[in-house]
Amino acid sequence: MASSSAALSPPKPSWITPERLLVIFCVINLINYVDRGAIASNGVNGSRRSCSKSGTCTSGRGIQGDFNLSNFEDGVLSSAFMVGLLVACPIFASLAKSVNPFRLIGVGLSVWTVAVVGCGFSINFWSITVCRMLVGVGEASFISLAAPFIDDNAPPAKKTLWLGMFYMFIPAGYAAGYVYGGLVGDHFSWRYAFFGEAVLMLPFAVLGFVMKPLQLKGFAPAESTEALTSIETTSLEVQDTDVSVAKGSMKSSKSKCAFVDLKQFSRFMKDLKVLLLDKVYVVNVIGYVVYNFVLGAYSYWGPKAGYSIYNMSNADLIFGGITIVCGIVGTLAGGYVLDLINSTISNAFKLLSAVTFAGAIFCFSAFCFKNMYPFLALFAIGELFVFATQAPVNFICLHCVKPSLRPISMAISTVAIHLFGDVPSSPLVGALQDQTNNWRETALILTFILFPAAVIWFIGIFLHSVDRFDEASEHPEVTTTDGSNTTPLLDRKAAGTTETSAEP
Repeated sequence: MASSSAALSPPKPSWITPERLLVIFCVINLINYVDRGAIASNGVNGSRRSCSKSGTCTSGRGIQGDFNLSNFEDGVLSSAFMVGLLVACPIFASLAKSVNPFRLIGVGLSVWTVAVVGCGFSINFWSITVCRMLVGVGEASFISLAAPFIDDNAPPAKKTLWLGMFYMFIPAGYAAGYVYGGLVGDHFSWRYAFFGEAVLMLPFAVLGFVMKPLQLKGFAPAESTEALTSIETTSLEVQDTDVSVAKGSMKSSKSKCAFVDLKQFSRFMKDLKVLLLDKVYVVNVIGYVVYNFVLGAYSYWGPKAGYSIYNMSNADLIFGGITIVCGIVGTLAGGYVLDLINSTISNAFKLLSAVTFAGAIFCFSAFCFKNMYPFLALFAIGELFVFATQAPVNFICLHCVKPSLRPISMAISTVAIHLFGDVPSSPLVGALQDQTNNWRETALILTFILFPAAVIWFIGIFLHSVDRFDEASEHPEVTTTDGSNTTPLLDRKAAGTTETSAEP
């Protein structure tokens, strides 16, 4: 009787708490975006070789100078990273239903660390392009799974604020990357910037394997591959042959794998169809795509444009300083305001359309000034509004679908915003600049695209929306033997408290 009671009691939580989980994920997110900011910085990205009319030539500097890249080729480096991210995101999201999501993050961060080291050792354009793709593959597991973990474990009244805290490290990471890349690239070499990133990420990659794994809400606990295969194959046999489980049916391991793969693919396509038929989700992601088209090009070309338009000799530090302050304040403010006005999907759309429209006005006006100081003031205000979108847009992605679809919701959102957003924007803006040879004109054209994003999110206000966060999952509970934590940290704490109070 005692052993039965112990088996039914909730598992004891490991040393990790919701707050510690948030801190760990925030630091990982910071390092991810430091990498993106570093490769965009003038110290790492550099400048291409050039020759004057008199015949005097300069060798260039950084990646662009060492590999003699055009602006279009330089923009491809940003897109190469995204290609790996796009391919891997749906894969990791689908695997989350059969492999513990926390372990998947450990695998992804390990790939990321190795790939970043490869960037430092690259010898030409193609070698660094392949390594950037692998960096994207490594980040994919974290991007698609971290937000659902945070949403599971955040206090109910602070869910959007916690998401805002997580996403504020996107602009903070970019900004820190500008400064970090500029300092390391100018004083040592652009290669050392990548080596430093790998050293920072390595402990978190190891942590993903050694720490007791957590489970996402809405998912049956993820066991070993053998256990999963046994469960899934048994289910298929019952459906297809109507043979009783007691009698069983022996099949080859090759046949089992084929059945499992077929069912996983079928489940993925079914989930994808549900997402694509959800008008709220689709409108939200389309607005996010248009928004990210602008932000992706801003983040990659911003320091170089500022250096050219306003002769900013320290463009990395200036853009980095503005972005880190405005990004943190704006992102946190977006989450805080949504919690304050009641975090509903309709209110999230209202906030998205309002802040994006305001940000577009200030940023567009900023590039109209020839003097640097009015530009900096208006651009800073514009960034405050623009970055306030991060928490609301991801809140919608997480809450317009039921819990079991949240990883794939985040994955498809990530794929879409990159595939149609910043993957084409960086090389396209580079090609536009090659044609216009005028960074001010290029920046004004790019900034204008924020206005359609505001209009699309405004349409979302009038769509019928239902918050599905607490909907029951269609996946049944399965007994676990791997010792993973099968419920969010806060739920386990509450369950433990209830059990204690019920004891005589």
